[in-house]
Amino acid sequence: MRKIASILFLITVVVFTFSCRKDSIDTDSSVTLNFSTDTVLFDTVFATFGSTTQRLKIYNPSNKTIIISSISVGNGANSQFRINVDGISGNIHTDIEIEGKDSLFIFAEVTIDPNSATADFIVNDKINFTTNGNTQSVALVAWGRNAHYYVANKTANGIPVVYLDRDNSNTALDSTWINDKPYVIYGGYLTLDGDDKLTIDAGVQIHLHNNSGIWVYEDGNILVNGTQTDPVVFQGTRLEFAWQDIPGQWDRIWINENTAGTDNVFNYAIIKNAFIGIQAETNPFNPTPPISANTLRLNNCEIYNCSAVGILAKNYKITDTNSVITNCGQYSFLAQGDGDYQFNHTTFANYWNGGARSTPSIFLQNAYVNINGVTVVSNLTAANFYNCIIHGDQDVEFDTDEISGGTINFLLDYCILKTTNSTGGANYNNLIVNPSGTIFVDQALNDYHITGNSPANNAGNPIGVNFDKDGVSRGNPPDLGAYEN
Repeated sequence: MRKIASILFLITVVVFTFSCRKDSIDTDSSVTLNFSTDTVLFDTVFATFGSTTQRLKIYNPSNKTIIISSISVGNGANSQFRINVDGISGNIHTDIEIEGKDSLFIFAEVTIDPNSATADFIVNDKINFTTNGNTQSVALVAWGRNAHYYVANKTANGIPVVYLDRDNSNTALDSTWINDKPYVIYGGYLTLDGDDKLTIDAGVQIHLHNNSGIWVYEDGNILVNGTQTDPVVFQGTRLEFAWQDIPGQWDRIWINENTAGTDNVFNYAIIKNAFIGIQAETNPFNPTPPISANTLRLNNCEIYNCSAVGILAKNYKITDTNSVITNCGQYSFLAQGDGDYQFNHTTFANYWNGGARSTPSIFLQNAYVNINGVTVVSNLTAANFYNCIIHGDQDVEFDTDEISGGTINFLLDYCILKTTNSTGGANYNNLIVNPSGTIFVDQALNDYHITGNSPANNAGNPIGVNFDKDGVSRGNPPDLGAYEN
């Protein structure tokens, strides 16, 4: 009898439980869902590239459980959008329960099909919800952007590359990138080799994916023709606002041709958010490379937010005028081995906020480690800084490491310098050391124009640079750094 009573009790509990559960489901036709937003918006996305994931939260305002009979993307399997509901992928979902006063998440992505548009365009769809016969929807909106794509399809010296002519026909290519659509480099290095020459017109936007870069190899040549109003921009492929100042999104511009020919020139280029902005060295696969026969010329450029180094130079020649090199995780300028470097009215300002930095903004070494792991000591021929600003948040923002067996020849002439090191001797001339007062307009906003009472005002020596980075006429005496007040 006790066994029968137990069975009857169990049946009663089960029936009661299911009866309560049935009663707890809200089937009222007036029930509606609440959403965290009425539009899931994707910032600009390159065609053929997948987007970041956006999140939509769905709330059940009822005290009872509700059943969403259908969650679907308007264009179904043909949509450029994809959703994931409660951990399950697919663009159609049925009978989704949400308990009273509870919520669930939908995650959305988009991959945009290319078209013929040269300007940004909009892709639309929606997520439809049906609950107790009521239909609601949330808009899906993405800005699309077409581009010219260079995707790595070969290897060279173990490095993934895509050649300028894409199929590497071993024929020298003289190519010009015009400002019609952005250029995207994906999966490796765009490589200029065998007398390839790349000219980049004003206003061109170049986007480099994670670990990608541009490689100017033997006999290659690059000419960047940005202007004050239409600079050429090198940056990552993440276009969302939150990523505009994230360092280390791509690798570097790597210049290492070593045959006498045409100089590589960057006019009004903005190079941002790389690991290394520019690495200039003669053939890195040669254990004893000579000093470059060519010169890298930088004019009115900006290099900033590099997670390691702004400019890394080994055995090279560089001339810079009116550039701004700022906020790098290690060095703004690092020279190793031999080389011949001249900086005119350059602003080096390193207020890196991406982590701890203990290195100086400028560091000169007369040695480097070659391809065989051997330390090669040499003389650093020249590293001269005229009318420059060298400042930052470290006590020492300029330093040298002279290895026995070689020398470092450098000159700081009419410069602002932040340092606690000695500045006596022939290497330092007419310096303003550790000045008081505000130098820059707003370094937190990357505005490195100088203030009206900056110590850089009228502190320079005329060297034939007649205009500043903004095209403003230089005074006599000129101001220090890239900008004239």
